[in-house]
Amino acid sequence: MKTTTHASWQLLLSLWSRLSRALAALQPAAALLARYYVAQVFFLSGLTKIRDWEVTLALFEDEYQVPWLSPSLAAALGTAGELLLPVLLLLGLGGRFAALGLSVVNVVAVLSLAEIAPAALQQHIFWGALLAGLAIYGPGRWSLEQRAWPWLLERTGSPPAGVTR
Repeated sequence: MKTTTHASWQLLLSLWSRLSRALAALQPAAALLARYYVAQVFFLSGLTKIRDWEVTLALFEDEYQVPWLSPSLAAALGTAGELLLPVLLLLGLGGRFAALGLSVVNVVAVLSLAEIAPAALQQHIFWGALLAGLAIYGPGRWSLEQRAWPWLLERTGSPPAGVTR
């Protein structure tokens, strides 16, 4: 009986080990999909803002109450962030920086609205969770950072934090 129990545990551990390796192999694809999804959301929002700048300015004057910034400056900074940071995030170039920057844009968007629908708040929370994961774990192996850092290392001699070879 002891041998059977031992063999059962070995089988379970072996299966768990295989599952863990399979899931780990999916990490680069998961990071790329997360980068793509969040980048698309914010980039399309930025495109909407620049399509009709007068409406965007009116929204920042009437709807979005961004503290410490004039409506025109808030509109310009928010739109620039929504257009530039998603490109960096998608490419995985400065991925943590882009994820943190978009996190700021995300939080400011939620806080600047006097009222936000529960479904919209859930979307912002989801985007925030994806951005937090990308900021903490990095953009993944399928990113330009992973290609650019080795090149930069040759010239500087020390690896940036969180970069693996």
